[in-house]
Amino acid sequence: MNAAKRLEIFRRLHEDNPEPKTELAYTTPFELLIAVILSAQATDVGVNKATARLYPAANTPQAIHALGVEGLSEYIKTIGLYNSKAKNVIETCRLLLELHGGEVPQNREALEALPGVGRKTANVVLNTAFGQLAMAVDTHIFRVSNRTGIAPGKTVLEVEKKLLKFVPKDYLLDAHHWLILHGRYVCQARKPRCGSCRIEDLCEYKLKTSDD
Repeated sequence: MNAAKRLEIFRRLHEDNPEPKTELAYTTPFELLIAVILSAQATDVGVNKATARLYPAANTPQAIHALGVEGLSEYIKTIGLYNSKAKNVIETCRLLLELHGGEVPQNREALEALPGVGRKTANVVLNTAFGQLAMAVDTHIFRVSNRTGIAPGKTVLEVEKKLLKFVPKDYLLDAHHWLILHGRYVCQARKPRCGSCRIEDLCEYKLKTSDD
């Protein structure tokens, strides 16, 4: 795929959704961090239901740490893998308090040192909470990048690096949100909705479908 095609793809995505947002509910960088940790192998809808109960009761490192693993588990037990996630969140809160003054660090190395925080989670926080040019590649972005030809790659890291290189700079900050939403609602895994796709004529996928 050439640069002109990529530019037009992101121009259209921007035109349709000028200010894309994550579908996770949050009001602070800490709330976003916890929501992203909880979202592993879970839906944003499911996480939002849990945090809607949790955050009014506890939405700081101090308050959540005070709940302990059992107390936190009661709030998030509707989410898959909640036991291990509760342990990770409590330990993350402890480290935030001990090492970072209760604040979410704004660099990748410190974020990835927190339990339950991998490269993708760190990228989401850096991009969404702190406005840094980071690309969080989830299953949706990996699929869309390969299927369309925007940034094909065999591994998540390869796709991430290609997206950072190939996405036009003016669109890079919001690109991860556009691609996630496109993969979630249009370029779906089992059957892409090509007939409803804004960028169908630019996409290099060979097996286009109708929406029937």
